[in-house]
Amino acid sequence: MFGILYKLYHKKGAFHIFLISFIVFAILNIIENVIHYNIGKTSNGNRLEITNPSKKDWKKIIITMFIFALLQGALTLYLY
Repeated sequence: MFGILYKLYHKKGAFHIFLISFIVFAILNIIENVIHYNIGKTSNGNRLEITNPSKKDWKKIIITMFIFALLQGALTLYLY
């Protein structure tokens, strides 16, 4: 997998495609993950309350998001 990512990173003139895809996916996914976190946390109530996740939960969210952002960027670059 990392060999494929390495080749895609060094594809001439296409790194900006990967970078833009990665950044856009990361920002939108963080927002979505916080919303999903709060839906799961307050699923018993009638109102959705947006709260900040704990440091432990932020680490889990960021690691998961980073993995999928890498895959999104690599797939976009591969299909480009």
